[in-house]
Amino acid sequence: MTYVRACRLSELEEDTPKRVELDGTPVSIVQTEGEVFAIHDICSHANVSLSEGEVDDCHIECWLHGSRFDLRSGKPDALPATRPVPVYPVKIEGDDVLVSLTQES
Repeated sequence: MTYVRACRLSELEEDTPKRVELDGTPVSIVQTEGEVFAIHDICSHANVSLSEGEVDDCHIECWLHGSRFDLRSGKPDALPATRPVPVYPVKIEGDDVLVSLTQES
């Protein structure tokens, strides 16, 4: 699995998504509940950035229509979204947040 540097860990604020672009793919990096997650940054219901939404209880909420996605699985748990968004493996090396664009199953 190939990892690319997404950002510095020290750049992240708890429960505040950070949008990055990795090889042309928009990704939202989120530090919450002691973990760091990477989720595709585009809502599966409406073509808007999830990183502009709020994070709560290991979920990210789309600011436009209120769809909520689990940061661990990408699965929606609030309508109107019915399709999951990809989540990506993350590892931390020192102060670097590394993300693999290979989707987790």
